[in-house]
Amino acid sequence: MATRNLASRIALAAIAIVVLAALGAWIASFGIVDSIQGAQDAIRSWGAWGIAASIALMVVHSFLPFPSEVIALANGMVYGPLWGAVITWVGAMLGASLSFALVRAFGRPLVMKLLSPASQRALEHWSVRQGGRALLAARLMPVVAFNLVNYAAALTHISWWTFLWATGLGILPLTILLSVLGENVLDMPASLWLAIVAVTLLAWLLLRHRRGTRASD
Repeated sequence: MATRNLASRIALAAIAIVVLAALGAWIASFGIVDSIQGAQDAIRSWGAWGIAASIALMVVHSFLPFPSEVIALANGMVYGPLWGAVITWVGAMLGASLSFALVRAFGRPLVMKLLSPASQRALEHWSVRQGGRALLAARLMPVVAFNLVNYAAALTHISWWTFLWATGLGILPLTILLSVLGENVLDMPASLWLAIVAVTLLAWLLLRHRRGTRASD
C-alpha cells in the first residue's frame, strides 16, 4: 500500500511539473519576460486579467529559470508600489508553496531512503534547531536562487509553518524595493543601479561574516 501511494504521488508530481513547464515554455514563446517594457505592455494588454496573469507568471517562475525581477518591476509600473508588491508577493508565495509541496511529496521520500538513520536524525535535528534561521537568511540574499531554496527546504524536515513565515518575511524587502523602483525603473541612471547592486552584495557579505563568526564561537 505504501509503495502504491508513493507511486501515485510521484505520478501526480511529474504531471504537475510537466504542465507547469509547458505553460512556462508557452509564456516564454511570447517574449513576455525578455524585457521590463515587454512585460509591462503584456500585463496592460490583458486588462482585468493582468493581475491573475502576473500571479501565474510568478508561480511558473518557481519551476523555470527566468528573471522574476522583470515581472516584479513591471507590476510596480502597472499597479503602483503597494499593489505591485502585493501581487508579486502573492504570486511568489503561491509558487514557492507549490514547488515545496511537490518536492516534499516526490523528492523527500526518495532522499530519506538514501540516508542512514543517523543522518536522518541529524537532518531532523538541524531542521528543528536552525532550519528557520537558515531559510530566512537564504531568502534575504538575492544571490541565492529562489527555486533552489524551495527545493532544498522541501528535502529537509522544515515544517510548513517555518517554510511559510521564513519565505514570506524573507522575500518581502526585495519585493517592496522592486515595486517601488518599478514606476521609475526605465529612467534610473546606471550609477543608481550599480549602487543598489553594491549595497546588496555588501549586506550579503556582512551576513556571511556574521554567520561565520557565530559558527566559530
